[in-house]
Amino acid sequence: MANTNRRSAIKSLLAGSAAIGTSGVLSSFKSEQKEGMADKKLKGNINHAVCRWCYGDIPVEQLCVAAKNIGIKGIDLVGPEDWPTLKKHGLYSSMCNGAEINLTDGFGDTQFHAQLHKQYSAMIPKVAAAGYKNLICFSGSRRGKTDEEGWKNCVEGLKPMVKLAEQHNVVLVMELLNSKIDHKDYQCDHTAWGAELCKRLGSENFKLLYDIYHMQIDEGDVIRNIRDHHQYIAHYHTGGVPGRNEIDESQELYYPAIMRAVLEVGHKGFVAQEFIPKQKDKIASLRKAVHICDV
Repeated sequence: MANTNRRSAIKSLLAGSAAIGTSGVLSSFKSEQKEGMADKKLKGNINHAVCRWCYGDIPVEQLCVAAKNIGIKGIDLVGPEDWPTLKKHGLYSSMCNGAEINLTDGFGDTQFHAQLHKQYSAMIPKVAAAGYKNLICFSGSRRGKTDEEGWKNCVEGLKPMVKLAEQHNVVLVMELLNSKIDHKDYQCDHTAWGAELCKRLGSENFKLLYDIYHMQIDEGDVIRNIRDHHQYIAHYHTGGVPGRNEIDESQELYYPAIMRAVLEVGHKGFVAQEFIPKQKDKIASLRKAVHICDV
């Protein structure tokens, strides 16, 4: 009877502790959400941005107005045709695009170098002339290549473009994407792989875009990887896991802690929201996520 009572007492104690712990985390998350629903001023510690493609059914002009009202400073993944609209509303093109071929045909494969050189040689001066800094690029698919072959090809293809970027004070930023779910066979799919490429190129004008959603899927240990490799990271993207859904208590990542880690390593660049809004009011979803991440 004594052993039975002891086991019952331990089970009750553990259940209570778990409930308290879970309740603490969720209530904290919901508190962040509740604050996010109020249209209060952002703290100013993080340079918030939003990815254009997630709001493709909203005209750029309308997205700019909404972003400005929230306190967002930049819009990601827009090309030269949208830059005048961003400037009209005092918003920054925080991650320029338009030079890449696509996500699968990148610098990791020599057959695409000539086309990439032509397109990046034209875009880098445009980015600089517009007063912007970051220009996205991709490794592309492995296509059977080893890590070493991928690094060698990327270095060969990127070196002349990085030299041009240095001349124009532009940073080429390679995005880390998961190869498990969304981008099968993508080569730059782990932080360590991208960091090694940064080391081999040896330039402050080549960095990584650390997509938190993608890296949680392929490697996890998000905060440790940010701390260990922050010197190679120029930019961050958010997104709820699983499903690149909205950032809320249904997701496995606790974004306030991740954002604090980003600040702790001294990040001065942008953090862009890149989730797929599910609510009918997509701008309300964006406002909520920004406030959750505003630490």
